[in-house]
Amino acid sequence: MTTELTTTDLQAFTEDWLGWYRAQEERLADPHGFLAITGLHWLDDRPQRFPDAPGSWWTDADGVTVSLDDGEELVVEGTPVHGEHRFGVLPERGGVNAVWGDAVIEVAKRGGNDIVRPRHPDAPLRAAFTGTPAYAPDPRWAVTGRYVAFDEPRPTTVGAAVEGLEHVYVAPGRVEFELDGRSLSLTAFPGHTPHGLTVLFTDATSGVTTYAANRSLSVDAPAADGTVVLDFNRAANLPCAYTDLATCPLPPAENRLPVAVEAGQKIPRERGGS
Repeated sequence: MTTELTTTDLQAFTEDWLGWYRAQEERLADPHGFLAITGLHWLDDRPQRFPDAPGSWWTDADGVTVSLDDGEELVVEGTPVHGEHRFGVLPERGGVNAVWGDAVIEVAKRGGNDIVRPRHPDAPLRAAFTGTPAYAPDPRWAVTGRYVAFDEPRPTTVGAAVEGLEHVYVAPGRVEFELDGRSLSLTAFPGHTPHGLTVLFTDATSGVTTYAANRSLSVDAPAADGTVVLDFNRAANLPCAYTDLATCPLPPAENRLPVAVEAGQKIPRERGGS
């Protein structure tokens, strides 16, 4: 359900949304954000060199290792390193950012694979970025729903923006709500705040006015009675909406909404949006 807002409340609602939107854009366009990525390099047990990172890189049972040539240096957690450096075994969805001059070399594990993903401030995609199109905020898209925890958290395998890659998340429950007179639900994954939730979804606008593969919605921790607010005005693009060098997860099959959610971020200009 939604609530009618006074003019003052509507102004505050809009200003809050603008703050959220600007923060999204700033994070995306950070000098070492996703628009700064210049390569997505998959490691194996054969040493490899890359044009946008120093050294030779490989991975084995002991984790990721780099061998730096004379005169090459990385700064790892504030400490300069030379020669051979072992990053060790990385946790899934974890990683380390090593500094190389004005660049950051991300060393990470995604879908069980170790990767090197350099981020350069002068990357063409970042240099050309002019902002993300979005629907104007509208309170009707801030919907009150109810969080229903599963009896046991459910391991949920989803696809990825990279063909053949899979991600596994543990879903603690689902969110039930009504939209346009229809009873709907979305499987939720753990969020980035204590007890918060993240929802990945598509809807009838996907591939039309919004990015086809996915959008993400952060949900605050449920109230004691399970009440949550789904503010679809804050439906955000994941990095794969802008670059092929991201490994973003796709929504679970049950999160394909049969209604048009005309709210939140639209198809980026980098993908032909306007």
